[in-house]
Parts: sequence; structure tokens; C-alpha cells
Amino acid sequence: MASHFENTAQAEAGPEFGSSPPKGEDFEEYSPEEMKRLLRKIDLRVIPILAILYFLSFLDRGNIGNANIQGLSEDLNLVGNQYNWVLTVFFFPYSFLEPISNLLLVKFKPSIWLPSIMVAWGIVTTLMGIVQNYSGLLAARFFLGVTEAGLFPGLAFYVSLWYPRANAQYRISLIFSSASMAGAFSGLLAFLISKMDGVGGLEGWRWIFILEGILTVVVAAISFLLVLDEPSTAKFLSEREKAAIIRMLDDSRATTTSAEQLEEKSAFDLKQIKAAFRDWQTIFHAINYWGMACAVYALSLFLPTIIKGLGYSSTNAQLLTIPVYFTASVCCVVVGYFSDRLGQRSLFSLGCYVAVFVGFLIAVAPSKFIPGLTYAGTFIAASGIYPAIPGLLALSSNNYAPATKRAVGMAIQIGFGTLGGAAASNFYRAQDAPRYRLGHGLVLGFVGLGLISTTSYYFLCRITNSRRERVCHDNNQEERFDLGDKALTFRYNL
Repeated sequence: MASHFENTAQAEAGPEFGSSPPKGEDFEEYSPEEMKRLLRKIDLRVIPILAILYFLSFLDRGNIGNANIQGLSEDLNLVGNQYNWVLTVFFFPYSFLEPISNLLLVKFKPSIWLPSIMVAWGIVTTLMGIVQNYSGLLAARFFLGVTEAGLFPGLAFYVSLWYPRANAQYRISLIFSSASMAGAFSGLLAFLISKMDGVGGLEGWRWIFILEGILTVVVAAISFLLVLDEPSTAKFLSEREKAAIIRMLDDSRATTTSAEQLEEKSAFDLKQIKAAFRDWQTIFHAINYWGMACAVYALSLFLPTIIKGLGYSSTNAQLLTIPVYFTASVCCVVVGYFSDRLGQRSLFSLGCYVAVFVGFLIAVAPSKFIPGLTYAGTFIAASGIYPAIPGLLALSSNNYAPATKRAVGMAIQIGFGTLGGAAASNFYRAQDAPRYRLGHGLVLGFVGLGLISTTSYYFLCRITNSRRERVCHDNNQEERFDLGDKALTFRYNL
């Protein structure tokens, strides 16, 4: 049986990539209960390291919000909207490099690509602790965007190499919940590290970057040993287990062709790359993600500032971010679990959008400033934001085919959508404190746009599936590969 990753990426990785289980063996079929145990076995080996990678990624990009309320802007003499530009510049390279990064992941293998970029952004984060002026901080944030660009689209695509379509969202949720935990730990770590103010002649906010950056580099070095490439080369799986999970992956993607046919095709297939850019789905996935990205970055970059504006000290504001992120983590995992269990993507995403809309509406609507109401709004919004992102990614992962188109389409989705973070970086201005009505209102508008787009996508997929049911005919294997999700036998996941 050929390697699954080779099936999707052999040509660009080269013939020496990975190894294939023996072909032609008669493997006994797995029962449903055995498949559940096999997926749990994979979970224990694959998900923890991915969650740690994303945890540190989100920690290192979001810790600037914690550093700022500890004195970063004052010590570097930032004036006007300079701090907002420091936040914004991260997203330009991050967004534009994401479509390229997934192709590089396939070229260099996940076990090399993911730890390597992690080492790079850990070094950049550490160096942020020694910047002396606005220009230095601006340059550091730009290169942080360059080095982090490959991680999240890489993780989302990587999950699709290990898990069938029906099991993807829960696993992405487990990984993404580490982002909300990063927010919680960021506040706690910033509270503890700020006590080092003056150690080595450095301000406390500098130690936030230095220590968290060093932690990332250390974990990255270890992750070279822990990140796996694909099921067929996983040493912790038996040959029978490899065959079973690869067969399950193939069964969940009826539009892929056989291993022998795929090995003759280039995974850098220009036709499929162009198809990802031209597909009607892509604009919807990008807008859906854009709306939620505005909300997630507004929260992750400004939550400490928003809470401080409610009348709390910097120290207490750091600590009060923890309950918000903890609640978001729980909701992320619970929604992901039930979404997979019930086989629903769009409806859960729509519910999350409604929660985010209500949360920001509570913060912006009252004519009189009520700090407790604003804090409650952040809880409700966070409870919708963090479950929504895995749902939107699982939806696009399920609905793009074949693999090259899926890799590029998801990278476009995340890259374009993440530009919402660039916008959100400028929503919250110092002169709008403590209510930040302009910032909350702008996020509300983009969330509303995402809600409309997600609803429209849901109904368009339903209509397309119904039409295909009426005119369905079987395609041969070659046509299935060429047509991908345009094959009449393909059904969009709802």
C-alpha cells in the first residue's frame, strides 16, 4: 500500500521521501471500535506536539499586548499610532507567505519544515527583548510574521493527512484550543515575569520576550524528534494499522485516485494551484475567515488593554484575561467534539458567529459605560471565536480536493483571512479608551459580514449537492483526480 503523503505529495517531495508499507498484502478489516482505538492512538502521538507548537506560536505573537501594558510603549517612546503599526506590520508577510508555505511544507516534509520555522520565530521573539526604538520593534514584528507564516496553514493541512474528513474538526479544535490557553498563560506568565523588572538592567517587559523566545527555541529543537510526516512512515503504527488508517483516509476522499496514478502526477500541479485561486469556494472561505480573524486578533492583541481600561491595574488586568481564555478553550474543544459527532460544520460555525456578534454588541451598545457588562461581552465573544476558527478550517479542508488544491486553498483562506488581523490592529486607539466603541463597532461589522457569508456558503453547498444528486454519474479514477471537488460524485460537507 503506497504512502498516503506520497499519494498527495510524492512528486514534489522526491522519490526518496518516506517509505511505503508493503503492497499487495491482505490486511484484515478493522471494526469500528478498533478504528476508534486507532484514532485515539494517533491522537496521543500527533496532537500534543502540534498543540504545543501552536501554543508557543500564539504566545509569541500575542505577548506584545502583555508587554505593552508593562511599559513597552513608554520605554521605546512610541507616539501616536506607532504601536498600532507595530501590530499591523506582522500580518503583511504572514498573510502573503501563507499560500507558499504549504507547498514548502510538502517539499521539505513536516518533520523538517515545522520545527525549522519554529526555531526561526523563537530567535526573532528573543531579539524583540533587546530592541531600542520604534524602527527596531517594527522590523522584529515584520520578521516574526515572516517566520510564523508557515505554521497554522501547515498544521491545518497536516491534520488532513492523518484524519478522515469526519474526524478533522475535533482534532483542529484540540490544537486551536491551545491558542486560547496561550492567551491565559500569557497573562499569567507576564504577571510573573514582570517581577523581573530590573534584573540584568532590563525592564520587565523585555524579559517577557526573551524568556518566552528561548522557551520556543528549546521546544523547537526537541520537536525535530517528535513531529511525524505521515501515517505510512510512522514507527508507532504496525503495518496493519498503517494500512487501516490509509484506507480510511482514502475512503473519506472518494475524489482521489490510486497511488500509482498519483505518483505520476506532480503535487505542484499548476492546474490545481490555479483551480484553488479560481474556485468560487475560495472567496467565501476567505471572507468567513476574515470576519472571525478580526475578532480573534482584536481579542488576543487588546484584551489586556480593554480590561485595564475597565479600571484595573496592569497586574490585575493580566490575571483577569485568564478566565476569559480558559472558558474559550473549553468551548473550543466541546464544539469541535459535537461537530464531528453530529457531522455538522456550517451550523456550528453559524452558532459561533452569533455568539461573537452578541458579545461585541453587549460591549458597544449601552449608552452608559458599564465595565462589568463589557467584561461579560468578552466572555461571550471568546466563547464563539475560538470554536469558530477550527470549524471554518475543517469546512474548507473537507470541501477542497485534491490535495494540492486543498493545501493552496486553505493557505489562501488563512492568508487572506488573517489580513483581518492587520485591520483589527488599528481598531483600538488610545484616544477611544476606556469604552473603545469604535473598535468594538468595527469588529461587529466584520463579524456581521462573516455571518452573512457563512450563511450564503451553507445554502450554496446544499443547492450544489442537490443538483449533483439529480445528475450524478460515476467518474473514472483519472477524472476524479482532475475534477477534484468538481466531480459529480463529490459532496460538499455541510
